[in-house]
Amino acid sequence: MKPGQTQRRPWIVGVSGASGTPYAAAVLRGLLAAGESVDLVVSRASRLTLLDETGIAFRDAHWRDDLRQWLARGADGKPDTFDVDLGDDGAGVRYWSAGDLAAGPSSGSYPAKGMLIVPASTACVAGVALGLSKDLLQRAASVTLKEGRKLVVSVRETPLSGQTLKQLVALDEAGAVVLPASPAFYAGATHIQDLVDFVAGRVLDAAGVGHGLYRRWEGDIGGASRATGVTDATGVTGMA
Repeated sequence: MKPGQTQRRPWIVGVSGASGTPYAAAVLRGLLAAGESVDLVVSRASRLTLLDETGIAFRDAHWRDDLRQWLARGADGKPDTFDVDLGDDGAGVRYWSAGDLAAGPSSGSYPAKGMLIVPASTACVAGVALGLSKDLLQRAASVTLKEGRKLVVSVRETPLSGQTLKQLVALDEAGAVVLPASPAFYAGATHIQDLVDFVAGRVLDAAGVGHGLYRRWEGDIGGASRATGVTDATGVTGMA
């Protein structure tokens, strides 16, 4: 690092093979909009999910073009919904192959703010909980835990087996934030993107990253209906 240069400290974002690639895209857009640096790890299984959910083939040799296309796509599948700025090479987004166990995030001495796994499959949850480190995603998560950094695991599966629940408890006890990809409706969602952005916003909340992805609850019963112009047929609104 050159004298006077600020050390780059990225958020590591791991994308596993669970359904929910729009969640990952929304989190990545939120981090970049907040001026955060990102180190991206895309698992082998997630490439198949991404191809299935978006038609985008994520390729190591063309990752910037593929990532830009992915992040520009809306949750409803429409291309070019968002303007995407990946930042300068090596500053905004840095990509590491999931099979590269010698990559920077595999070491505790690599400077990072923490790690967000979005979405997290049950296989990913098991691997991290058991410390398997079978690929860079799992290894980076293990490093994040051992270094006492923030780890947010956005699990996307239903129903959850007893074994997975035990593994999620183990992650919680190890210091991770277990954050199910569970959208809420009090924010006044009128579009699938609103539901995706709510989950992404909660992930960023857990990481302490500022954003404006959803309408926050302020104790105003019926506020969402008024904000969106939606009227309840019964005239009654409430929260559990």
